[in-house]
Amino acid sequence: MKNISFFKPLVTDIPSMQKLVVKDVENGNILSRDESEMATTIRSYTVVKIDKKIVGFVALHIHTPTLCEIRSLIIKKDFRRQGLAKKLIEKTIKEAKDFQLKEILVLTYQENLFKKFGFKVIDKESIPNPKIWIDCIKCKHFPRCDEIALTKFI
Repeated sequence: MKNISFFKPLVTDIPSMQKLVVKDVENGNILSRDESEMATTIRSYTVVKIDKKIVGFVALHIHTPTLCEIRSLIIKKDFRRQGLAKKLIEKTIKEAKDFQLKEILVLTYQENLFKKFGFKVIDKESIPNPKIWIDCIKCKHFPRCDEIALTKFI
């Protein structure tokens, strides 16, 4: 039986986390985040390990006292379709509720996955906070964003 654990990572986990996303960064599915950026935001991540190896993670980024964003959801290819992404999303939604946030935003290519959690598609132009777009210039697809924007009120 596999030993699955979910936890808040340490800064010493950053190299393993970065290694996990290399291909998705190269193909433009996830934004590149350097070691310093990940270190300053390490508390926003939740990691999943199987048999003591990191196989996925997600970040909850808080933009305002009411709005947060799910970022960087990744599961190692060999471990997909096992419910790990769903568990990470559930943990992130719970964390947002614990912080008493009101709305969760996600920009994703996995529209159907987030719809299962009650997220609704919105026009990207309707996203209320311009701070969200600061990271976009790092994107391989900038300025022609093809991600789908979804929100959920909690």
